[in-house]
Order: sequence, then C-alpha cells, then structure tokens
Amino acid sequence: MSNLKLLSWNVNGIRAAHKKGFMEFLAQHDPDVLCLQEIKAKENQIPDEILENGQHYSVFHPAERPGYSGTAILTKHQPINVERGMGIDEHHGEGRVMTAEFPNHYLVNVYTPNSKRDLSRLEYRQKWDQDFLDYLKDLEKHKPVIFCGDLNVAHNEIDLKNPTQNRRNAGFTDEERQGIDRAFSSGFVDTFRHFEKGPNHYSWWSYMGRSRERNVGWRIDYFGVSEKLVSNLAKAFILPEVFGSDHCPVGIEYNTSL
Repeated sequence: MSNLKLLSWNVNGIRAAHKKGFMEFLAQHDPDVLCLQEIKAKENQIPDEILENGQHYSVFHPAERPGYSGTAILTKHQPINVERGMGIDEHHGEGRVMTAEFPNHYLVNVYTPNSKRDLSRLEYRQKWDQDFLDYLKDLEKHKPVIFCGDLNVAHNEIDLKNPTQNRRNAGFTDEERQGIDRAFSSGFVDTFRHFEKGPNHYSWWSYMGRSRERNVGWRIDYFGVSEKLVSNLAKAFILPEVFGSDHCPVGIEYNTSL
C-alpha cells in the first residue's frame, strides 16, 4: 500500500487562482487527487497551463450560468468512470457534484449551495442536504465513499470563531447544522475531527476586517469518509498558509491503492 494525498480547495475562480500561483501550489503540494470547487469557468475558459498539465487527468463540471459555481477533479490516477451531478435535474445545472469511481472507493467532490445572506435559499438547501446524503448512501451500497468539498456550514461551535454572533447566519443555522449532523451520524466520519479536537482551525475567512490575518474564520471545507475507511487514514489537515482564495485547501493522506 502507498500513501495517497487527496486535496480539496474552493478556489473562488480558477482563472483568478491561476494568476495567484495555482501552478506553483500544485507543484509544491503534488496531490494524487485535487478536487476544486467554485471554478467559475467553462472548460474553454480554463487556462491552458492547467489543461495541459501532463501529470493530471482533468475533468470539469461547470455551471450552466457563466462565471458561477462549478467543480473539477485533477487526478494522477485515471478513474474508472466520472459522473457529473447526482441524477436529480433540480440540482444539476449549477455544476456542484462530481463522482470519480476508483477500484476501491468512490470519490465525490461537492460544492454545497449557500443559503444566502437573507436565508432565501435555506429551504432549497435543506432539500439538497437530504438528497446529497441519500446519494452518498446509495453509492456506499456498492463501494466505500470519500466525499470532500465546500459544504458551506460550520458543524459545531468549535468550527467558527464567533458562534454566538452567527447563530442565525447562513452557514451556521440550526437547519444547516442538522444537515451535516445527519451525514456524520449516518456512517460517515469527519476526518479532520478524527485527528484534531482543538479550536482555531479554519478553512474560510471573510475578506473584510483583516479576518484571515486575525484568524477569525470558519471551518466549512471537509473530507468525510465511510467508517470502514477510517483505519486507512494516515492524517487529515488544513493548509492555511496557502493563499489565492478566501478558502484554503484541506486534505487527507490515505494508505491504500486507488
């Protein structure tokens, strides 16, 4: 068995991230698999340097709306198959879910919808959370599942700097927290919390008020795994020193062959 490094990063625009050192990041951290969220580009808008990167097989799932949402997977190990979406038309147009099948597991890359500042999308978000969990559990009937991405929710109070002030804000409503709670109580494990129980570990910071400099953040980017894969985990980590987006990458090292 070998140690595989899997990374996930909401790049907040892949073209913008490319201008801010994306290729240097890729070379330095050298992931076996990199899942991206919020690419905000059609495939013909992706910088050639990323498309022609000889080390990685790349698959993209852009949103129908230009400059919005979208996901991508870059992997050194070509999947058996890649599916876009989760088979529900209502959720398909924003390019939010990709599933790569490997011999020993499924890898699901997800960019969960934000409930919006006025919570106008909270009802849709609740339906999304349940549909996405049902999708993961259906996959799990066939192979163990690794899922990763921007889930747009801080699970517990320890996962954001100011929980009391944010109680009814998007990303920390009771309804959103219940959605992620169901996932992590139904046979999936939050890999970061499997290793790290302490506070002040975040993956997203507002651009306002020097939030990142002061580490006033939220942990809203995750790797979750089927319980039967936990024994294969070597580590889970966050890379707050990586800039280029309002999010930073998160990752796991995993002892197995793909």
